[in-house]
Amino acid sequence: MMSKNIVVPLTVPEKFRDIFCQNYAKATENTGRLLLFAGDQKVEHLNKDFYGNGIDPEDADPRHLFEIASKARIGAFATNLGLIARYAHDYRNVRYVVKLNGKTDLVPSSNAEPLSRCWYSVSQVADFKTQSGLDIVGVGITVYLGSEYESQMLAAAAQAIYDAHQNGLLAIVWMYPRGRAVTDERHPDIIAGAAGVAACLGADFVKLNVPDASDGSKSAELLCQATLAAGTTKIICSGGSRKTTDVYVQDLYHQIHVGGAQGAAIGRNIHQRSLPEALKLCKAVSALIFDGVDAAAAQKLLK
Repeated sequence: MMSKNIVVPLTVPEKFRDIFCQNYAKATENTGRLLLFAGDQKVEHLNKDFYGNGIDPEDADPRHLFEIASKARIGAFATNLGLIARYAHDYRNVRYVVKLNGKTDLVPSSNAEPLSRCWYSVSQVADFKTQSGLDIVGVGITVYLGSEYESQMLAAAAQAIYDAHQNGLLAIVWMYPRGRAVTDERHPDIIAGAAGVAACLGADFVKLNVPDASDGSKSAELLCQATLAAGTTKIICSGGSRKTTDVYVQDLYHQIHVGGAQGAAIGRNIHQRSLPEALKLCKAVSALIFDGVDAAAAQKLLK
C-alpha cells in the first residue's frame, strides 16, 4: 500500500497503519527520506569515537548526543535503550529509534566471527514507549552478513522487523557484510547483495556502507546497483569516519542524486563536533535530504 511517500507493509495490522504512517511521516518530514542521527557507537567503537585528538571535549559526555538530537534538524535519533532511559526525561522533544543489539570491536573479525545478539525485544520497546510517553518511532538492528552466525542474526532481524510492524514502528537494518569469508566488504556486488537481503527481511530502511571507489561521485555511481536491489526498502548511507563538512555534503549529494540513496545515517561526522558546529552540519545535511537543495546551497549553510 502506498500513501504519498510511504510504503505500508502488509505486516502492519490495519489498526496500526495510521500509527505507522505517522511515525514514517515524522521521521522523514513527509519526504520519504530519512536523516538518522546514529548514536550507537559507544558500544560499537567504545570511547575512541568520543575522546581524543580532533574530537570536541563535549563529546566525552553522553549528554552531548542528546543535546544535538534535541536541537538539530534530524529525522530521528538512534541509540541504545539504556541511554534513552537515563537521559530522555530531559529530551522529550526527540524522535527516537531504539537499537536492539550491539557489540564492541574489541574482538576483530579475524579472531572470531562477528555475532551481535539482541539486548531487548520489540515488545519490551513497545512497553517502554507506552510507560515513558517518549516519541519512539522505530527500532534498529545490525546484521553481519557473511559471518558464520549470519543465520542467527537474520532470524533475529526478521522477527524484530515483523514485530516492529505489528506495533506500527519503523524497522531499520544496519546491514554490514563482515567476517573471514568476506574478502571485500565494500565491493559493489556485496553491498547490493546486502541491500537485497534487507528487502527480503522487509526492512523499511537499510543502512549500508557506500561501495569503495576513487572518489565520492564514483562511489555514488556504484551505489545504483544496491538501490535497484533494495526495491522499496530505502537505502540510507553510513556517514563513516569524519570528513571535512564540505566534502561530506558533496559526497552525500552524489549518493542521493546519483546513487539513489534516500538519506543518511550519520554519527561521528556529527557528534565529534562542538554543539554549534554539529547543528550547522545538520542544517546543511537536512536541507539536502528533506528540502532537495543542491550541494552548493547546502555548503553555503555551512558558512
